Amino acid sequence: MSDRAPRKDAARNRQAVLAAADDLFSRCESPETITMATVAAAAGVGKATLFRAFGDRHGLLRALFEAHLEPVREAFTDGPPPLGPATPPQQRVPALLDALLCFKLDHRHLMLALEEGGSLSPYQADHYERWHRLLTSTLNQIPGLPDADFTAHVLLAATRADLVEHLAEREGVPRDKMRARLADFTTRVLSSTSTG
Repeated sequence: MSDRAPRKDAARNRQAVLAAADDLFSRCESPETITMATVAAAAGVGKATLFRAFGDRHGLLRALFEAHLEPVREAFTDGPPPLGPATPPQQRVPALLDALLCFKLDHRHLMLALEEGGSLSPYQADHYERWHRLLTSTLNQIPGLPDADFTAHVLLAATRADLVEHLAEREGVPRDKMRARLADFTTRVLSSTSTG
């Protein structure tokens, strides 16, 4: 019975930390201002609790990313069209990129912090490698499409968080226009690579 209370406290603290971090990232002007100390204070927990639960700032960012990503992952693995597995790959690739763009628009500062943080190249980060694998496997299902690996990199470059932030914040491109431009770009990439 004494083992149950710490586990409940740890789970409650974890949820409080994720909620506080989510709120801070959604309201911040710059993701660099969100530190482990500011998250701990906002969540009402000690910094030691935060470091125990997440290891470091990057671990916290990854946990927050995974929590937000779960509905998208479920839609892709088990959901209906256009993201679900029954969708033809020519329609599924644009839907996947649209979902990724919308995800990054909805969580701009979190994604900036995640993509710019860490000591590895952004292309070696777990979240990038996962999207790349997913997109490559879908592209490989399109007959006549050469070099799905490179094509996946090119398409993912169009959804980088720094580009999304630049277009949304600096150039003021509306969400619908950005989505339409990405869909058009994706269609052109897929049609040009599959025909020549």
